[in-house]
Amino acid sequence: MEYWKAHRTLKFARELEMGSLERGYEDLPAYLHMIRRANRGTLTRLNVDDSGRFKYLFIAFGASIGGFNFMRKVVVVDGTFLHGKYKGTLLTALAQDGNFRIFPLAFGVVDTENDDSWQWFFTQLKLVVPDNNGLALISDRHKSIRKAIRKVYPLAARGICTYHLYKNILVRFGGGNLFRLVKKAANCYRMDEFQSVFDEIETLHPVLHGYLERADVRMWARVHFPGDRYNLTTTNIAESMNKVLAKTRSFPIVRILEEIRLMMTRWFNDRREDALAMKTTLTRGVEKLLEDRVSGAKQATVQTIDSRHIQVICGSSLHVVNLDSKRCTCRRFDIDKLPCVHAIAAAEHKNVSRVSLCHTYYFSSLLGNAYAGSAMPNDFAVPVPDDVGIQVCTPPIPRNQPGRPKISRMKSCLEVASEKKRRRKQHTCSLCKKEGHNAKTCINH
Repeated sequence: MEYWKAHRTLKFARELEMGSLERGYEDLPAYLHMIRRANRGTLTRLNVDDSGRFKYLFIAFGASIGGFNFMRKVVVVDGTFLHGKYKGTLLTALAQDGNFRIFPLAFGVVDTENDDSWQWFFTQLKLVVPDNNGLALISDRHKSIRKAIRKVYPLAARGICTYHLYKNILVRFGGGNLFRLVKKAANCYRMDEFQSVFDEIETLHPVLHGYLERADVRMWARVHFPGDRYNLTTTNIAESMNKVLAKTRSFPIVRILEEIRLMMTRWFNDRREDALAMKTTLTRGVEKLLEDRVSGAKQATVQTIDSRHIQVICGSSLHVVNLDSKRCTCRRFDIDKLPCVHAIAAAEHKNVSRVSLCHTYYFSSLLGNAYAGSAMPNDFAVPVPDDVGIQVCTPPIPRNQPGRPKISRMKSCLEVASEKKRRRKQHTCSLCKKEGHNAKTCINH
């Protein structure tokens, strides 16, 4: 069988199973109406041009809108290409729950990533996530995203994905010691540490230093970020979501939305049950993170300074902890809103529960509240109103490229290097033979 005959056969089989791409656009008004009817509080928007051709789509399930109230106010936005005859771009707005898992907030489909489409998407998103000083938006360095955020979200703090920044630096300036210094500068918690590394970059490579300054240190350096971005320095959760939806990106548009709904139904149910099964005050991910820090805290030397301040010495570093204001001079406690090694050592010294030092966003009770809603399926037994049935939505003008359609994108040099990198060997304790600690910090002997 010839290639193109096999291609047409596969295309015909898909249309029999999922419907045609054209029918997907025609069914959009009815589908969105049924989704709103089945899911109270759901926001949908459909934008067509003067001739009735599809232009933009936005959907945010009521379960996501209600659940975001119990999340850290950090939203990661990104876009990924759709495949098929009519192309388009799938836009996503995501958060991260208190157990460090992806929380789907809103989705959009637009013709292409440009100033108008991103501004329209953020305008709809603002109805779900209001603009305020406590909000942080993380994205790549797309110029249209920057312009849209400035117009629609003037109060929110904007950060750029450090992973995309690293890729650009690797291509323009190469790897080696300079690359490691940039990563170190981006992840510094203390201003003096950042300035020391940044000055070293300027000495070694003034051009790279200028590039980083033009990128605006407030957007990529953790220590300079004007708002709260917690542990979210990249758009990795958006890339993970793109991978989850990778197989659906060639489906008819209604089928893409239904696959998103099925995913959310499954995720919300599983995570709700998981949150209810948690016996600890903190979420499972946070408990594991703090357990790893406890072993280091046991090696610290603690000395009370006064009623509010406690001195903690870990190795060659000395830090001062204030348990009342939940601050530490290492600034990890301040930024992540989770107790650092020094804070845990001070809490043990003062007989203070480390749970009380964590932000409430990390409590398992709030995690259960975040997933209290459900993404319900459509009820096809109830007919669609006539005014919805007569709405016209036809496919956009196709933009087919010559040659074989591309399914996967070309990987960047940073991704290729990461795949080839040998996995770091985990240290094993010589006493209990378990990983993650050594004989000096072993608690089993």
